[in-house]
Amino acid sequence: MIAGIGIDVTELARIREAVAKHPQFAERVLTPGELRQYHELHQRRAIEYLGGRWSLKESFGKAMGTGISAAVGFQDVEIIDQDNGRPLVTKSPFSGRVHVSVSHTDQIVMTEVILEEKTK
Repeated sequence: MIAGIGIDVTELARIREAVAKHPQFAERVLTPGELRQYHELHQRRAIEYLGGRWSLKESFGKAMGTGISAAVGFQDVEIIDQDNGRPLVTKSPFSGRVHVSVSHTDQIVMTEVILEEKTK
């Protein structure tokens, strides 16, 4: 049974600006595991990755009904790319299955999160 759905659209220019203005921006948004993947990427792809994680976590907060808040923070959710590029949620405060999707253009990233309750 679906427990929540969240979507988000983020402009990659906003992510570039945040990184330029706040050198610790990536460390605030990304978990240590995500940071390892982020640091392996170069320029445009790194911004896409960081923007994707920002947007996925925003989508997750919306699916939970809390937004990014004291209830669900950026460090509470971890999404690691598998070898085939598929993003996989490896940490979250939700006890059921978490399905995620991320898509990029040159200018935006769009994400969706579906929370699925455990079946009995």
